[in-house]
Amino acid sequence: MSTQIEQQETESESEQEAESAVESPGDRRRAEKQQRLDEQKQAEREESTLDDEETIRLKVFRYDPEVEGKQEPRFDDFLVPFHKGMTILDALIYARDQYDSSLTFRHSCRQAVCGSDALFVNGRQRLGCKTQIAELETPVRIEPLPHQEVVKDLVVDMEHFYDQMEAVEPYFDADELPEDELEEQRQSRENREKVKMSTRCIWCGACMSSCNIAAGDNEYLGPAAINKAYRFAMDEREGPDRKQERLRIIEQEHGVWRCQTQFSCTEVCPKDIPLTEHIQELKREAVKNNLKFW
Repeated sequence: MSTQIEQQETESESEQEAESAVESPGDRRRAEKQQRLDEQKQAEREESTLDDEETIRLKVFRYDPEVEGKQEPRFDDFLVPFHKGMTILDALIYARDQYDSSLTFRHSCRQAVCGSDALFVNGRQRLGCKTQIAELETPVRIEPLPHQEVVKDLVVDMEHFYDQMEAVEPYFDADELPEDELEEQRQSRENREKVKMSTRCIWCGACMSSCNIAAGDNEYLGPAAINKAYRFAMDEREGPDRKQERLRIIEQEHGVWRCQTQFSCTEVCPKDIPLTEHIQELKREAVKNNLKFW
């Protein structure tokens, strides 16, 4: 008898728990209201924290030819919390992730070796991942590279730049190869030091964008391509015949002789390559190559 009573009491308690587990419409409304209040308080706390922090203002170029209403170029302002060591790329990523996911720019390695995030920052060509915001005047004005067609926002069309680089045949091509395929093609220390700086080019296009000659002459090879030609023309392992061929490429009408020695390419190179010096040395090589003694 007592067992039956206990079983009935257990069943009654289970029914009461099930009834209490069923949420009424009023409970749902109160829960939703409380959730909205919590979210509003969180947003206020985040805004207050942002106000308390040191911030930096970005003025970012915007343009999207495929979206109506964004086809007219403009600048958008973004307020970004600043921290020690912050780069232009860091700030752009924050602006994209926190404010506008449609903000478009190129980036990859974040270590100044891929060359994908070259930008025009405060009137100068720079790498976004290498440029410290602390070293810049504010507001920071960020634009795509000049003298190149803008695809969207900060992204430019690099096809012409790559065509110019390919025009100088940027690959090692020796006159003769060792008989033994496992034998090394040795290079002297002195020759390696001579071409070392030219090998640092990361194909970012900053030098080409800064060059006034390239801006006015679409066929000009440009400093990056000529530097790449220098790298191989001065490599002792290729041989004299291949060097002659390379000199013929770079001494054409739109080659080294179009350079007016303005040093703008050298000034903006993020890898500190003496581009103007390399161009002048190739000019000297071209002159010597054409000298005839009878």
